[in-house]
Amino acid sequence: MVELVLMSSLFLLILSILLTLYRVIRGPSMPDRVQALDAIGINLLAGVAIFAVLLRTSAFLEIILLIGILSFVGTVAFARFIERGVVIERKPAD
Repeated sequence: MVELVLMSSLFLLILSILLTLYRVIRGPSMPDRVQALDAIGINLLAGVAIFAVLLRTSAFLEIILLIGILSFVGTVAFARFIERGVVIERKPAD
């Protein structure tokens, strides 16, 4: 019974990722696309966590952490790019 619930939630997460991917491609504005990419990262994180529970292992915990960190850094970088036009500001050489 638990395996059926986990498999159905994985299927729903895959469906959610596909629908969010449509928003990334056809988003009306850049902030909408960034938000959709962040949602894909969260869905991937949840999918790996459900997969780890399904396999009854803790080997995927590092992958979950890595996806979370990369998703956060990517969202911050995209937000800085939208706000300022550059990700890394460079000081002019003296």
